[in-house]
Amino acid sequence: MKTLRKLVANRKGATAIEYGLIAALIAVAAIAAMQGLGSSLNNTFTNVSTNMKAS
Repeated sequence: MKTLRKLVANRKGATAIEYGLIAALIAVAAIAAMQGLGSSLNNTFTNVSTNMKAS
């Protein structure tokens, strides 16, 4: 019974999980932003390359 009470009273594990979830959310947002930026940069460099070949 004491062990069960200690587990319920211990909040360190819950805090660590919350920080982990926040870090995962930030990582997903960063990956999504980088993918969008990457395709935009790819289009820009393709246009530059095409225009340089034409000149």
